[in-house]
Amino acid sequence: MQQIRPLPPALINQIAAGEVIERPSSVVKELVENSLDAGATRIDVDIEQGGARLIRVRDDGGGIAPDELQWAVASHATSKIGSFDDLEHVASMGFRGEALASVSSVARFALTSRQRDADSAFRIEVDGGNVQTARPAQHPPGTSVEVRDLFYNVPARKKFMRAERTEFAHIDDLLKSLALARGRVEFRLSHNGKPVRIWKAARDEQSELQRVAEVLGADFPQRSLRVDHAAAGLRLSGWVGLPTASRAQADSQYFYVNGRLVRDRVVAHAVRQAYADVLFHGRHPAFVLYLELDPAGVDVNVHPAKHEVRFREQRLVHDFLFRTLHEALAQTRAGQVASQAQADDGRLHMATSSAPVPGLPAMQSWPAHAPQSRLPLGVREQPLADYAALAGEPPRVSAVLPLPDADPGEAPPLGFAVAQLKSIYILAENAQGLVLVDMHAAHERITYEKLKAGRACSNLRSQLLLVPLSLAVSTKEAAAAEEHAEALADWGLELSRSGPSSVVVRRIPALLEGADVGQLTRDVLGELAQHGSSRRLQELENELLSTMACHGSVRAGRRLGIPEMNALLREMEATERSGQCNHGRPTWTQLSVAELDRLFMRGR
Repeated sequence: MQQIRPLPPALINQIAAGEVIERPSSVVKELVENSLDAGATRIDVDIEQGGARLIRVRDDGGGIAPDELQWAVASHATSKIGSFDDLEHVASMGFRGEALASVSSVARFALTSRQRDADSAFRIEVDGGNVQTARPAQHPPGTSVEVRDLFYNVPARKKFMRAERTEFAHIDDLLKSLALARGRVEFRLSHNGKPVRIWKAARDEQSELQRVAEVLGADFPQRSLRVDHAAAGLRLSGWVGLPTASRAQADSQYFYVNGRLVRDRVVAHAVRQAYADVLFHGRHPAFVLYLELDPAGVDVNVHPAKHEVRFREQRLVHDFLFRTLHEALAQTRAGQVASQAQADDGRLHMATSSAPVPGLPAMQSWPAHAPQSRLPLGVREQPLADYAALAGEPPRVSAVLPLPDADPGEAPPLGFAVAQLKSIYILAENAQGLVLVDMHAAHERITYEKLKAGRACSNLRSQLLLVPLSLAVSTKEAAAAEEHAEALADWGLELSRSGPSSVVVRRIPALLEGADVGQLTRDVLGELAQHGSSRRLQELENELLSTMACHGSVRAGRRLGIPEMNALLREMEATERSGQCNHGRPTWTQLSVAELDRLFMRGR
């Protein structure tokens, strides 16, 4: 074997570059994050040939002192941490002190900087790791970094670079995520001398939302909920997309921890569970969320490129995220967006709370059956049973004529029924125009929520197994069974640890009689071991209640009278999550008068 010897500094930097510099967008990330840490209010990013030829990042930040320029490109030299205590409370974007040294070792590098109170700027150049002496230069207050001919001295790495368009697309996506993280900073992006993006600095929440719309699409504000909730030293704010704004891919998900974009399994699991009851299978929610917590409560030093974090109170964070988003989505009701369109441009603006959500005024002020006045054209009087009887409630005395002589602007959110189409859809008129409702999907959600509420109000019964079931599990799962035995028993699952890697199941929830006990137990313990909590029992019970609700709801093909249809509309307005059925399909849609006018080319 060869002798043990220290590596040359240039080789050390190239190895470090291999960890953090994967492609041109990695360089842009490191440079822009340095600009943000310097307090920049404007950042210009100029790209040539997808970053292969040139990456230039200019800012108006605090600048670097002339005698510190050589340290700026040295390995493990930084102004952002100075002790282990600083490392435990990292509040900056970058802190390792290796980014510029790594970049300059695999490219032709130049850094020009001027402090705000300095008379002149200074420039330092590095070519393949060889640092030149700093010299005076012309530059406004701030810093410019130029990276030319990336990987020119590492041919093997250069071969892995993709086409110019692909590499620039990665840079564009990166700048979008950074622009969402720092709304008060102006960002400009150009490619081959042509302006591509300009994000003006946001001065208030409305302009921040405009930036969100530029990244996630112009219709996202109208299809999102504003979230702002704080508890237990944590604060979650931002925007979560309604289930109707879901996507086929998880490409519109931005989650920031103390301003840093992260990909985290705890976060992903909490969000997935929060949407579980309202999202169609295979769809992904869109969101821009900001989690703030004490820097000591999160370790950002677990990945060289800082893509991942580790929460010190993982279970607390998971439960906080789940409950906040779950409650926010529970507040959505069919017709809510339409009813607020004129006042708030169609965007729901909600702050979550642990207090019960009161019914909206519009929901309370409109009875299921309006006073007699007139019938819509083509609808015959039919003394049919009250709709509520379909949900198992006693029938009430109802008027036959549903449509009152009221100003359209005073109509409830989903308006008044005017007809039924093909015994499947309800057609209604509200202040905005035409409302279409899938009556089976809507009734299914209403019945489902009633079943869940009824189950929550009653004690869970458990079913004793005739023969206790012994299961082999991992040591970590067995420990989770022992730690959470009392909580599991509250859900009707009684089990105990019988060995280092085995458990015995004695009871299961009565509602889940006939389920695969072994698989159920392993799923629950697996989640407990990984996340510190599990909703698998509740999810399985919800699946069963959902099936019961589906079979207990009014079916397509059933003829409903106008009073029954109006009663359904009123219940939809008062039921949580009624915008989607139990399977995540939409229950209603709105066609405005303007959309109808365009359809029929009126006014052209």
